[in-house]
Amino acid sequence: MRPALTCLAALPLVLGCPSQPLDSADQDLPRIEGLVQVVPSDGLPDDVIVQDANNNLDVLDVDGTVYLAWRTAPTHFASSEAMIYVVSSTDEQTWKFETAIHQGTDLREPRLTYLKEAQQVFLYFAVLGETPTAFEPQGTMYASRDHEGHWTDPEWLRQDDFIPWRIKSERSQPQLMGYTGGGEIYDPKDGLPELEIEWLTTSNGIDWEPIVEDLPVVHTGGASEADFTYQDGGDLLVVARNEAGDSFGFGSLICTAEKGNLAAWQCAHDLKKYDSPLLFDRAGRYWLIARRNLTETGNYDLEMNDLSHEEQSLQYEASYWGEPKRCSLWQVFPEDLVVLHTLDFPSQGDTCFPSALDRGDGHYTVYNYSNDVDGEDLVWNQGQVAPTYIYKQELYVP
Repeated sequence: MRPALTCLAALPLVLGCPSQPLDSADQDLPRIEGLVQVVPSDGLPDDVIVQDANNNLDVLDVDGTVYLAWRTAPTHFASSEAMIYVVSSTDEQTWKFETAIHQGTDLREPRLTYLKEAQQVFLYFAVLGETPTAFEPQGTMYASRDHEGHWTDPEWLRQDDFIPWRIKSERSQPQLMGYTGGGEIYDPKDGLPELEIEWLTTSNGIDWEPIVEDLPVVHTGGASEADFTYQDGGDLLVVARNEAGDSFGFGSLICTAEKGNLAAWQCAHDLKKYDSPLLFDRAGRYWLIARRNLTETGNYDLEMNDLSHEEQSLQYEASYWGEPKRCSLWQVFPEDLVVLHTLDFPSQGDTCFPSALDRGDGHYTVYNYSNDVDGEDLVWNQGQVAPTYIYKQELYVP
């Protein structure tokens, strides 16, 4: 069960393998237990109409009440029939209807946060187009729930193609990483893309300001989905999907920034693409849940460097689309900017959009989506048009 080792070609740094030994006798490995199907299930309220594809999701625990938000639609692809539901539960078995959102166009990336002083739950989500074969971001909307359980109607937060990726409470404040320019990912042009990652915070859930004063954009290039955590000394650690690619290639970026200069990211290029990154720390070790490409190398970047950037983008996407996938736990070594595969969650086909509840002492309840975990091991493009389900399981990290 020793993790497979991958040494990355790094830039601008020259890096080797992790300095921390991986097979020392005192290093316990994480484990997962249990597998419960949440969507669809008999525990959902009658108000919820579950469609075949159940994927993008988020969970939030507010004083023992768990909120689950997810997208349901005919398939993985954009649809005017897409819905976002929010349900709540005190036992994660029987769920209560909270709200349902339908805008007559595609909806994705539901994100939940709680403002304690206002006693409000906020839901944010991305609005996209109706064309199944296109990624057409139109902006971000939000709705909120007061302490009496009343939800507001959705309103626009931004209409500049901003996609909210990950919201978490850090240092007693909500912190959000999202990106603009996502339309460039699947519609490559000559020249390098200029997606922008923004890092923001809020005091009221509506007005968002830069974490780094006067600097909302912390990275420009091919990276989009990004998650972050603070290291023990206060330095920043970031894993960002680099699907659109940059001058060094495609895959992912593993980045750090010193606590005194959080916008100055130092990044290594990883040939693997860690879709839907969820990054967290446990006892001075750093963990990532993200999609794994089930090939001999697992790489997204196939190093076809004789091709143009546009041609590489199309070739890599086509190859990735036709391979099996897993949702996996990885360990991240910030001192070397190296990522190691640790274990796979029960998952296959169209899978991996994780969210986790921290239960304390290294115990996490992980919610994720997958095609039938007991069914045929589908490649990704098959899974995207087959039914997907939301499962939860227990992760224990020493």
